[in-house]
Amino acid sequence: MKFPVIIIILFLNYTVSTFSQNPNQEVTLENQQPFLLGEVTVDALSTNTYQSWYEQNFVNYEVDQNQIDVFKGKIASYKILIFMATWCADSKREVPRFLKILKSAGFPLENLKIVALDKRKVSYKKSPQGEEWGLNIRRVPTFIFYKNGKELNRIIETPVTTLEEDILKIISQHEYVPNYTSSLHFD
Repeated sequence: MKFPVIIIILFLNYTVSTFSQNPNQEVTLENQQPFLLGEVTVDALSTNTYQSWYEQNFVNYEVDQNQIDVFKGKIASYKILIFMATWCADSKREVPRFLKILKSAGFPLENLKIVALDKRKVSYKKSPQGEEWGLNIRRVPTFIFYKNGKELNRIIETPVTTLEEDILKIISQHEYVPNYTSSLHFD
């Protein structure tokens, strides 16, 4: 009788360890710069190979504090999911800027998830856990804003005006049409 219970426990342990994701996975391909893959932390972006572009774009970006002050009290109630690629020039530029805005707004990092996508041909713009599945991620970075578990809107690749203005429109639920919207539908 104890034998099946032990097998079930071993199977569950194997399943959890096999399918749980370690954050900040780095992939190194021959003769290429390494890249992050899967869920990543802000700290991982500011270290090692990624530090030069991250710090340059974070430090040198001057936030529009007037715009941030308008949405500062509201943004904490949102969840934000970022799809990016550490090999993508747009991600290298926009993600550090976006994170500086969130920091200036006092956004709680527990409401933020960053997923780095693959650059290899066989799994191009995919993540190991498939977080992008069903979300129509075609361009990176993509910043998705959720309220009460429902997608509200997204910034795709680059802001329409500025990151601060685009965030304010989304948070205020004003009309906002992101770049590259041909296959997106919002209620």
